[in-house]
Amino acid sequence: MAVEIIRGKTKEFNQLATHPLQSWEWGEFRKSLGQTVIRFGEKKEGKLVSVFQVSFHKIPVAPYTVGYLPKSSLFSAEVKKTLEKIGKENKAIFIKVEPNEEKTPQAERKIAKLGLTFGRSLFTKYTSIIDLNRSEEEILKSFKPKTRYNIKLAQKKGVLVEENNSQEAFEKYLDLLFETTRRQGFFAHNKEFHRKQWQILQPAGISHLLTATYQGEMLAAFLLFVFNKVLYYPYGASTREHKELMAPSLLMWEAIKFGKSQGCRFFDLWGDLPNPSVTHPYYGFHRFKEGFSPKLVEFLGSYDLVINPPLYHLYNIVDKIRWGILRLKSKLS
Repeated sequence: MAVEIIRGKTKEFNQLATHPLQSWEWGEFRKSLGQTVIRFGEKKEGKLVSVFQVSFHKIPVAPYTVGYLPKSSLFSAEVKKTLEKIGKENKAIFIKVEPNEEKTPQAERKIAKLGLTFGRSLFTKYTSIIDLNRSEEEILKSFKPKTRYNIKLAQKKGVLVEENNSQEAFEKYLDLLFETTRRQGFFAHNKEFHRKQWQILQPAGISHLLTATYQGEMLAAFLLFVFNKVLYYPYGASTREHKELMAPSLLMWEAIKFGKSQGCRFFDLWGDLPNPSVTHPYYGFHRFKEGFSPKLVEFLGSYDLVINPPLYHLYNIVDKIRWGILRLKSKLS
């Protein structure tokens, strides 16, 4: 198959994109942050059959970049050659590849033939998925009893869930998001990152904000993506106030119903872990998601297509130090 650079948006691009992070709008968002974005696709008999979008991120105080190809389809040897070519043109030390491909023996054999190097994960290797092809009654019945109880409690107490895409609601959500990340000690992008993302993805019909309020106060909010009949839950926030009202549980249930109303077939909860220990920082998230009885899915994981081997080795040493400092800062803040 022929591989060609794509310079102008076509309706086929998003139809073939395998994930919101491969959508045309996500690429435009990345460009708004000052990153270089290259799009290309494979054609068979003149027809576009697969698309890829890679972004190049500048390394501070160095004339080099790091490429990132998140959640694409599992590519061919021809696509690998194209990645190597554009990687060299953009002075990339390596391109991180994280296929949107479930781990199977066949997929493992295919990626092994590409000769990639195992790399540190940016996107989680696991996610949990709720099947939305069932009726609301079937889905609700599948939840853990405690989760169903929490949903009914929130409804009884008067928690209101609605889609609210107003700028005022979004700014309140941002405040709540940063309150949440500070409380839990997690690293988060700055507010401008989220604002630019919202400004590009929301008008395209990808981003949607669901809020849970009580007596006019926002208790929790989910920023959801709708893309190619899949609902995604990339961001969530909640306050410590009125925890007894169980707003997040009702919000998740309403998100499921929202996904069905949008014609979505699956609800990807954007990351999970298999049986984390109670001391793990993500244990609370796992336990919350587990209450909705999703299916745990394992992806192939993270790989690096190395363009410059000597600099790649040096980069990994520096990167380990950088992440150690970031983790320390998050614990001290």
